[in-house]
Amino acid sequence: MPRRLTPRDRCVVIGAGGLGHIGVQVLRAIAPAELIVVDRNPDAVELARSLGADHGVVADGGQVEAVLDLTGGHGAEVVIDFVGEGGSTAEGVRMLRRAGDYHVVGYGEDLVVPTIDVISSEIGFIGDLVGSYNDLCDLMALAARGAVTLHTAKYALDDFRSAVDDLAAGRIRGRAVLVP
Repeated sequence: MPRRLTPRDRCVVIGAGGLGHIGVQVLRAIAPAELIVVDRNPDAVELARSLGADHGVVADGGQVEAVLDLTGGHGAEVVIDFVGEGGSTAEGVRMLRRAGDYHVVGYGEDLVVPTIDVISSEIGFIGDLVGSYNDLCDLMALAARGAVTLHTAKYALDDFRSAVDDLAAGRIRGRAVLVP
């Protein structure tokens, strides 16, 4: 869980897909910060906006500059990266303000940051895998009151190839689930 976010803070969420769309809803329910969502897919950005994100930025090459513009050139207090690949880590670090926290959830590439940049900017890196039992209880409470809903596309087990193809092509908003 990110540090306590205040109404003066900004939080960037990179990736509004499977897990990211849940993260946006949780953040909206528990944090008063301004939420900025970045995703390559315009439909995922629109889904995030409909779920409570204050701003949506399509990752089209100008996403770092767009986030910096939205934050007055300072960057966000917290960046949560649900992608962790395809350049998102380098871009996410550039979206972070001085003394900010970068939460890595997604994985797939190396996080490469010169140590002098970490020290001189006083930024922190936090790896988040699944959360605690209490985090799960909190998520279930939010879901029970309708503050968090799962957007899913269901596929039969024998139609798994279509699920994989749809995920690869960016046609899934939310999560893809295989059912018997």
